[in-house]
Amino acid sequence: MTILVGLPRDERAAAVVGLGVVLARSLDQPLVVCTVVPPPWPPGVGRVDAEYQAHLDRAAHEAVERAEALVPADRTAEFVVARARSTSAGLLDVAEEHAARLLVLGSSTAGVLGRVAFGSVAERLLHSSPVPVVLGPRGFRCRPGATVRRVTAAFGATEGADELVLAVAGVAARAQAALRIASFAVRPRTPLTAGIGSRAEDAVAQGWAADAARAQRAVLEQVERLPRRPSEVEAAVGHGPDWAAALEDVGWDDGDLLAVGSSTAGPLERVFLGSRSSRIVRHSPVPVVVVPRGAAQALAERAGQG
Repeated sequence: MTILVGLPRDERAAAVVGLGVVLARSLDQPLVVCTVVPPPWPPGVGRVDAEYQAHLDRAAHEAVERAEALVPADRTAEFVVARARSTSAGLLDVAEEHAARLLVLGSSTAGVLGRVAFGSVAERLLHSSPVPVVLGPRGFRCRPGATVRRVTAAFGATEGADELVLAVAGVAARAQAALRIASFAVRPRTPLTAGIGSRAEDAVAQGWAADAARAQRAVLEQVERLPRRPSEVEAAVGHGPDWAAALEDVGWDDGDLLAVGSSTAGPLERVFLGSRSSRIVRHSPVPVVVVPRGAAQALAERAGQG
């Protein structure tokens, strides 16, 4: 089992390698760092194409050399230059070859600093990966020796939500981290002239929050029965007029990791990010792991066995 880092050949490398190191240290897993280049063209191609291939190979090896300097002395890493027609396909091949537990990616340079932004590779893998995908906020930085100290499971009291919480609880226990269950109530501000309509919406929002809190307590009872439990367990409900405010409402610290589940509309064994989960991921101020339903089921069963 390994932690696989998809290495970009630009300024994002430090952030994604740093996140991979934190996860490898927290879970005590080997680290594999991989960059992907296209395969050589068929024999007989023109000189220009051959020169371009040589340029890509040189850039990949230079990126690996820079990444080697980013891995601290307390961790070891294997560095791989894979050849594939697409970066996403190459990373999935390497993930299978190295039995990766997590696939770690960085955010797009077009995103907001400190928030998760999907690039083209992440978009593909978030709808196809059989391995949980971790996305770091743009510009992610961590302190030397940092570990995951708390894992927050986004909880919607829907099908598969309990399995995600139990899966996250088991991982948090192995990482000697705390567990938090968080639900998010988003209610846009109502115009002051709305009158009774505003009060009705308030009542609906309060009722939803009460239902969420009851569902949280029920799944926490299941967590308490696990043979190996997280260092601490808590629950929270974030309120806000939009997703960014609702996520900020629960509060975040260094060493936090947010976990969200795949949509039930997608394949069981693959990541498939639904619209609600996508909004949570895009507004997260901390790294996010997106867990396929099949992986959540397997991890929940493992947690139940200790």
